[in-house]
Order: sequence, then structure tokens, then C-alpha cells
Amino acid sequence: MDWLLAEFGTDRLHAEVVLPTDDYFPGAYRGTREDVQAVLVRLCAHMKIDPARVDLEHDETDDRPELSAHVPIHMAGTGAAGHHRVRDGRSVIGIRDDQAARPMALVATLAHELGHVLLLADGRISAQQQDHEPLTDLLTIFFGLGIFSANAAFDYSREARGAYDYTHTSRLGYLTEPMYGYGLARYAWLRGEPDPEWARHLDTNPRTFLKRGLRYLASTRRTT
Repeated sequence: MDWLLAEFGTDRLHAEVVLPTDDYFPGAYRGTREDVQAVLVRLCAHMKIDPARVDLEHDETDDRPELSAHVPIHMAGTGAAGHHRVRDGRSVIGIRDDQAARPMALVATLAHELGHVLLLADGRISAQQQDHEPLTDLLTIFFGLGIFSANAAFDYSREARGAYDYTHTSRLGYLTEPMYGYGLARYAWLRGEPDPEWARHLDTNPRTFLKRGLRYLASTRRTT
């Protein structure tokens, strides 16, 4: 977090925290590719990235509905739901189509991939750096998008289909919920927010870890 502060400055540190509300993402959201593009443009504006230097690609997914319709099944996923590469000097961001149906995860994924634009494409770090992926997750917190990243870090759903149950768990990103909680606590502490109002938008687990982190920082009176 100190490195991000040195790279992007105090103005970015104290910039607006983006909330999952209509004030930040107005209008009806249907999950179309046009909607995804609109969210990308909005995030580019927030992160001060020229959208003209970013190309968006859509990756199709295969969820095997014909299998899950007939047998009880548990599906688990982990890792990234998008990708970033540089082609002809431009950043190409790929997003899985299934992310479009989950707005929280979509924003988290787009924010992460745009973080690669700032870190990799802009030459701040190398892709060979061992921790560049978790660092990019941490960047989403520093850029005021940590609510989305933390809330999307773990997802559990259960659906009854006739006599069977279909369950799905997924991890998104490279930080765990406790890591996101402490990262958010560190972010709030640097901003001088011992009890941030935006924390109410966090899910239960990351909000709990955030509060624990703030208590720890207060007990040690850590300021840097």
C-alpha cells in the first residue's frame, strides 16, 4: 500500500470510493455486451485511463447445463475471470461472458484488468514479478474499488432442481477475504477513516475482517 501511495500520490488515495449504487452505475443493467462496455468506460473515467487505448474482448464459457440438469453437482472455480495482454501497443482486456450476469464480479474483474493497464502496460512493474497479480488486486482497493473486489472474492450459491441440489462456489481474484479486509483497513487508516461510512456496503466477512484490521492498527497506533 505504501508503494501504491508513492506511485499514484495522495490525491488518488483520497479520491472517491466507488459504491454499488445507482449514483455510480445509473440506469438499467441487463448484462448485455453493451452494458459491459458502458461499465468499462465508467471505470476508465474513475481510474483516469483513456478508454481509447483499451480493447474489450468477450470469452464464451461452457457451464455444462445439460449435465447439471440431471445430476446433483457441485462446481468450484478460482482465479481470474478475465485477462489482459498488450497487442500493437494497446491493452486488450478479455472478460468471460458469464461475468456479465454478476455486476459485482464484473466490476471487480474489470477493475483488476484495468489495474494491469496501469501497472504492466504503463511499465510500473514487470509481468515476471512474482506478486504482480495480488498487487493488482490491492491496487483496486487503493483506487476506491475495493468494495467490489472484496465482495466478489468468494461466492456461494445453491439451487434446487427437482430432487437434486446444485451448488456453486467460486473465488475471484488473488487475495482472500481476510487479505481484502486488512487491505481495506490499511486503506481506511491511511485516509484517516477509523470508521469508514462506505464499509456498510461490504458483505459480512470482509466487513468483519476490515473492523479487525482497524482495531489492530488502532492498538498499534500504526500510521504508515
